Amino acid sequence: MTEPVSRRALLGTVAAGAGGLLLAGCDRVNRSPAARALLQSAEQAHLASQRLLGGQALAPEFTRADLSPDFRANGNHQANGNPDWVRHRESGFADWRLRLDGLVLRPLELSLEALRALPQRRQITRHDCVEGWSAIGEWAGPQLGTILRAATLLPAARYLVFHCADSFGPVPYYESIDLIDAFHPQTILALAMNGQPLPVRHGAPARLRVERQLGYKQAKYVMRIEARATLAGLYGGKGGYWEDRKDYAWYAGI
Repeated sequence: MTEPVSRRALLGTVAAGAGGLLLAGCDRVNRSPAARALLQSAEQAHLASQRLLGGQALAPEFTRADLSPDFRANGNHQANGNPDWVRHRESGFADWRLRLDGLVLRPLELSLEALRALPQRRQITRHDCVEGWSAIGEWAGPQLGTILRAATLLPAARYLVFHCADSFGPVPYYESIDLIDAFHPQTILALAMNGQPLPVRHGAPARLRVERQLGYKQAKYVMRIEARATLAGLYGGKGGYWEDRKDYAWYAGI
């Protein structure tokens, strides 16, 4: 059972406590088996090198002068096939809650008000897509690590799975990251973009920004975060919608 949390209670808990070839996954990309094997090999080497360096290198950040005048939306422009999300959108997400559960000591249900009451990190970063476009945007929201500390991960937790309201068919969209990326300072739940509440086409009310990884890892329309010991047995078992269907690299690092 999840536990509703007020802004005050959440704040109190918190206070107490390779390269271009791997660009963002889009559904129009379909690599040959040989290319996928090469990319998967590069993925493992890249992941190993990142972890050897401690996993704390920062993605480049820019200034407001660098903001793209037109930041295209990747994927769907609204969450498909989820009546709960549609109902929340129509009410301005007033009753929307983010669930955090799985291998945590204290499951949480967090409103937008509670999430906005946390310290907000602002960062201007670049989003790259394999379709051939890039865009720079400003994102703001609480660091994911802050929320995880409030829930207290259990020792068996190794991965975070982001369950989304969106889908491209019968299987909902999902993504996952490990705890090193989860606690990275640039990994946030973005609630705002370019100084405004996160637009629907960019994933309202909350999307993942894991800035050292590529486009398809930036899950939109996040409804639930689940802490897990393994990705096995979850949908296709490879840790993400496109990883399951197109053999995209699970670690899409930059």
